[in-house]
Amino acid sequence: MKPAKTAQDVEIVKRETVFDGYFQMVQYHLRHRKFDGDWSDTLSREVFQRGAVTAVLPYDAKLDRLVLIEQFRTGAWAAMEDDTLFPLASSSPWLIEIVAGVVEEGEAPEDVARRELVEESNCTALDIQHVMTIHATPGAVNEPLAIFCAHIDSTDVGGTHGLDSEGEDIKVFTVSPGEAMAMLDAGQVLNATAVIALQWFALNHDKLRQRWG
Repeated sequence: MKPAKTAQDVEIVKRETVFDGYFQMVQYHLRHRKFDGDWSDTLSREVFQRGAVTAVLPYDAKLDRLVLIEQFRTGAWAAMEDDTLFPLASSSPWLIEIVAGVVEEGEAPEDVARRELVEESNCTALDIQHVMTIHATPGAVNEPLAIFCAHIDSTDVGGTHGLDSEGEDIKVFTVSPGEAMAMLDAGQVLNATAVIALQWFALNHDKLRQRWG
């Protein structure tokens, strides 16, 4: 079922940039159409302007291996500093993830997926499939996320990769689908994008092996 309302049911009263650094924060004063047909009061909301992102799960259908990465995340570290977030207090700020990157101006999401595969995991996409496009954190962050699954050759995959110019230090490793699902079940994958991609993979494993194997 599609939502009955669209962007046309939102009125921007005022917009102002309140922070502009490595990332950007914009404050919106807006009102929107309510379900009863009336307009809401004017709301003030800050939105973290992350921008469009692409993520890609590399899969070698012939060897039946998934490629995952591990890297330090400042946000995860900051969450550990907050003692009110006790469920994550003992976790590590080094997270198990899938390959991902920001969509630059003029780039298509699939092009970003192919580029980031090379930069972050030293893999080349032999074929690629769009999985889904979602809002990562719609309550506060402008971050549309396109997720892909790429067929790759994992024969020589491993080691440390990433761009020095971007401060990347990315550990690359392979796991079997069974090992990946066990990691999910044990709560070892805390990155939401990776969780979504791996759960989708579990539902489509057989189809991917038939298509690419």
